[in-house]
Amino acid sequence: MGTDDMLKTLILSAKDLKGLLRMGEVMSAVEEAFRAYGEGKLWMPPKAYLGVEEGDFRAMPACMAGAASIKWVNFHPHNRSKGLPTVMGVLIYSDSETGYPLAVMDATEITAYRTGATAAIASKYLARRDSRTLGLVGAGRQAYSQLRAHAEIFKLELIRIYDIRPEASQQFAEFFPHRRIEACPLEETASSDIVCTMTPAREPIIKREWIRNGTHINAIGADAEGKEELDTAVLNSATVVVDDLRQATAGGEINVPIKKGMFDLEQVYATLTQVVTSEKRGRKADDEITVFDSTGIAIEDLATAKLVYEKAQQEGRGLAIELVETG
Repeated sequence: MGTDDMLKTLILSAKDLKGLLRMGEVMSAVEEAFRAYGEGKLWMPPKAYLGVEEGDFRAMPACMAGAASIKWVNFHPHNRSKGLPTVMGVLIYSDSETGYPLAVMDATEITAYRTGATAAIASKYLARRDSRTLGLVGAGRQAYSQLRAHAEIFKLELIRIYDIRPEASQQFAEFFPHRRIEACPLEETASSDIVCTMTPAREPIIKREWIRNGTHINAIGADAEGKEELDTAVLNSATVVVDDLRQATAGGEINVPIKKGMFDLEQVYATLTQVVTSEKRGRKADDEITVFDSTGIAIEDLATAKLVYEKAQQEGRGLAIELVETG
């Protein structure tokens, strides 16, 4: 990169990112980030939360050799009625040696892709290899990413979907006309080989009796204090893997059961990093129930932002501006 390029910041809008994100590439980048994190080549603190009346904001920084990023992302559950996404994000991607902001990019789609990618990576190690049915609890934006990501690994024969809004499930099915997708009751959706829960629930909605032996669950919706989607009995009968122990304890699927004394921190089997690096074994038996507690961590954003930035440069995307005065 030339000096002139180094002194400009690339602005990447949502339109600029269209076509740059390919799920297979994002999955490879994110899985490598987990591996590098286990080797001490990436660093991050836990995400910081800022609560507001209608929702919350999260700040998520991470760093590796040559680059650093911070994502400012929100969750406002009532945004749909205002014509806005419930989750939006902006990411600053910087040169870690000088601190210069190399890019400022929309991170809404980045968040959707990297979350889907991470869950599918967890399924790769924790789900049965012969899994053929995918249950999606919640038909929002994240459901689309979950299907795309899991289809990269598994030969899915049936996708079951449940949403409190039937029209959302119908719209989802129409978006994937070549897939066998069925809108199902919650109980039936939860009986799938792989189940992804993606709701803002603050009380358990998935009962233990609905979960078959051998099921893998990606618990994605609980990403802040007080949120939970799974009956504690599910956790107590499962092998539990988390993305980050600090974040999961504070705001992941295990946060409420721990505070109530219904689940012990010692029951967490491993982090996803430990599983990806083979420090801990993934699925051990076909009849084992496994749960991945996904809170979303900053190394996923950094890995995806690096991919986006490099591809945008190659394809001449975005607007380069002199954001910071130099000299």
